[in-house]
Amino acid sequence: MDDILIVGGGIGGLTLGLALHQAGVPCRIFESAPEIKAVGVGINLLPHATKELAALGLEDALARVAIETRDATFFNRFGQLIYQEPLGRAAGYDHPQFSVHRGDLQMVLLEAFRTRAGASRILTNHHCIGLAQDDTGVTVTFSDGPNGAARHAVRGRAVVACDGINSAVRKQFFPDEGEPRYSGVNMWRGVTRWKPMLSGASMVRAGWLSHGKMVIYPIRRAGSDGLQLVNWVAEIETPHYRKRDWNRAGTLDDFIGPFSDWHFDWLDVPAFIRAADHVLEFPMVDQDPLPRWTFGRATLLGDAAHPMVPRGSNGAGQAILDVRALTDALRQLGDPAAAFAAYERERLEATTRVVLTNRTNPPDAILREVFQRTHDRPFTAIDDVISHDELVALSDSYKRIAGYSKEALRR
Repeated sequence: MDDILIVGGGIGGLTLGLALHQAGVPCRIFESAPEIKAVGVGINLLPHATKELAALGLEDALARVAIETRDATFFNRFGQLIYQEPLGRAAGYDHPQFSVHRGDLQMVLLEAFRTRAGASRILTNHHCIGLAQDDTGVTVTFSDGPNGAARHAVRGRAVVACDGINSAVRKQFFPDEGEPRYSGVNMWRGVTRWKPMLSGASMVRAGWLSHGKMVIYPIRRAGSDGLQLVNWVAEIETPHYRKRDWNRAGTLDDFIGPFSDWHFDWLDVPAFIRAADHVLEFPMVDQDPLPRWTFGRATLLGDAAHPMVPRGSNGAGQAILDVRALTDALRQLGDPAAAFAAYERERLEATTRVVLTNRTNPPDAILREVFQRTHDRPFTAIDDVISHDELVALSDSYKRIAGYSKEALRR
């Protein structure tokens, strides 16, 4: 009865469980899947997120499974360098930027939570159906898995929904909200074992959405064969799409055409794509920002609160910042309803700015500017197209909005 109930055992839910346990706030995590497995592809943890994870004592564990990203490098589709800047500690931050397999990150979080809080504090095969609350607590109803017939209720002091863009709790509070908003861009994602490219720890963005854009970065260190596990995303403006399904297999012929002549001196892109272990396809979607997240003793966190298109390497980071704000509020105020309201005041407007900026001016806006100014043609010198100061301004603007400028982290 004294527990905070956490719905969802993904990155947000597990990080929240660790933070609450560290703060002495009893909690339990309820995951819909029958077991938590290392699934997914690559994600990035920016310095504002790794700062919070370091405070939870996880930096060394993450460093063992991740790549410490050194630079962001931008190219046009002809392989011409547009801009390069250092990242993480290489840029003077106190904390690194990590590129990591989502499954590896989730396993680090899961192992830490089980070790610290106890394995009995995380329950799988618990699919949230809905909740009710009164002045003393909440009752969350679960089925035994997403299609389970059995029903059982769990009572707690409060509930935090960390159950993603299709959150059952979000749907209960906003029953008339439509389907996720399609950005007009479809994505094909995969991982390929490949020799290190560029610095060996580069985050590469190349091309542009209308003709095909790639994001490429390593997520595991090279093994004895000298090959890294490299994450890649192909993004193409596509008028039609199928509903988001994280497990839907993609077909090479549906998207490889725009990249068929991308033969750079540092990477043969079509050969790299064809060497992938497997390919997944899903649309780039988000939701319009909500007017509120908190309803008494219930609130939303991470993608359940503010799903965003993945164009700023920032979705997981914003969920981790939510965790810090919510945990601080509970520690300071005690009463869940008051704490959740304070958390919302701190985070709702900030994440709304990130959601809207990811639609219009994320870091890859650098590629858009060059694409438009060159009319998709090779350039003789990048300084003839766009000044270095403009490139820096585009990059720094996103860091300020997303909350990971050096000044913001020092504050």
